[in-house]
Amino acid sequence: MAMSTEITAAAVLSGGNLLLLAALTYVWVQNYRRFKTPLVAGLLAFSVVLALENAVAIYFFFSSGMFYASDPMVQQVVALLRGLQFVALTFLAYVTLR
Repeated sequence: MAMSTEITAAAVLSGGNLLLLAALTYVWVQNYRRFKTPLVAGLLAFSVVLALENAVAIYFFFSSGMFYASDPMVQQVVALLRGLQFVALTFLAYVTLR
């Protein structure tokens, strides 16, 4: 079964999310080593959990047992949600890396 344009876009956005999360995790690990604050530990936990969620999403995008593979409306919503997550992570990366 071929992937729709929306699911392809969602998979690409999830990959971009993983790249942003890798950069954020790197910075937050460095900060945690230096400051050892609970806030930075929480940010690290956030990035690991969100990265795992995006990795699982990519797996399901490419698996044949995708629950929403045949519903175009759900595909559009999934792509939109991945896009919003990408925008949010872009803002977070911008303010973190400044």
